[in-house]
Amino acid sequence: MDVQHDLFGNVLTVPETEGIKYTGSKLKILPYIIEMVDRLEVKSALDAFSGTTRVAQAFSQIGYNTTANDISVWSEVFGTCYLLSKKPDSFYLPYLEELNALQGYKGWFSENYGGEDEDGKMPFQMKNTMRLDAIRDKIEEYHLQWEDKCVLLTSLIYAMDAVDNTLGHYAAYLSGWSPRSYNDIVLKLPKRHRVTTNNKVVMGDVFDVVKEYHDLVYLDPPYGSNNEKMPPSRVRYAAYYHIWKTIILNDKPRVFGKAKRREDTRDTVSPSVFEEYKKNEQGNFIAMQAIKKLIEQTNAHYILLSYGSGGRATKEELNDILHSNGKVVAAQEINYKKNVMSNMRWTNEWINSDGKYIEYLFLLEKN
Repeated sequence: MDVQHDLFGNVLTVPETEGIKYTGSKLKILPYIIEMVDRLEVKSALDAFSGTTRVAQAFSQIGYNTTANDISVWSEVFGTCYLLSKKPDSFYLPYLEELNALQGYKGWFSENYGGEDEDGKMPFQMKNTMRLDAIRDKIEEYHLQWEDKCVLLTSLIYAMDAVDNTLGHYAAYLSGWSPRSYNDIVLKLPKRHRVTTNNKVVMGDVFDVVKEYHDLVYLDPPYGSNNEKMPPSRVRYAAYYHIWKTIILNDKPRVFGKAKRREDTRDTVSPSVFEEYKKNEQGNFIAMQAIKKLIEQTNAHYILLSYGSGGRATKEELNDILHSNGKVVAAQEINYKKNVMSNMRWTNEWINSDGKYIEYLFLLEKN
């Protein structure tokens, strides 16, 4: 646990969590999330858009029976590793030692994602994709139980994330090799915590998942973009993190484009309504109507909503949605640049959003 202090100087214990470099990561605002829920009477919690599961990890550590939900298979793997796996570290260490000692060879990952020249423009250097090919095949040979396999796959994703040639997503790659890409991959044991709560990990439609009652539901929907000219592929997490899905499934899919994305991440395939950048016939953003519907259907005492100033919503819209569903107990804004949090001022536009990214937290007590 990381000991910090809240705005009033009180000691605030923030759980230690792990995650990959991730556009939607909640690492920076996790202390504020914990502060907002710290005094609530909560026994069960749902992290409805779990991503790398940092919030779900924290909820479990502070004693909530936690459900982690996300449509991404890599999120399911992370959730299973941190919320469900219970074997001691000693069980996994021999596997990691053997995997780290493997000699690499050129396979499917090297063919598609390994680079050897000095220009870069590939996500990994060839030496590391060769190791990836060998390690991923070996993990399959172990025939482990799913929970144990997830621990090794989480370790492998961390290892690759530490040597990639990107800015954190896999829709485009750097033109020259990043300094970290020259390092060799090393699998390390994920820093799991002893599981003492009753947890679940699901890959469900969020509109179905929120119907099951939880004392607290954390909603962090993907925001899409308010840039009308931006193509859908640039706002969809399926496009950003396609490589992690392929590493987990090891299905060697058909790929397309310079970034070698999976066919199932094309703009026309399985778009998320929360990432929809268009308006409906009534002139309302489809993404905002989805958030409205989700909050209305969520079966919970409390809802904690994250939203960023780069998304579609105005404060007026969120204000109307939230207040029509209950009482806003608290509202905070977090300025990443200044690393400060202040009380929200309800105006129709986003405040302090002059080109800077501001994150907002709304705590709603439902009707």
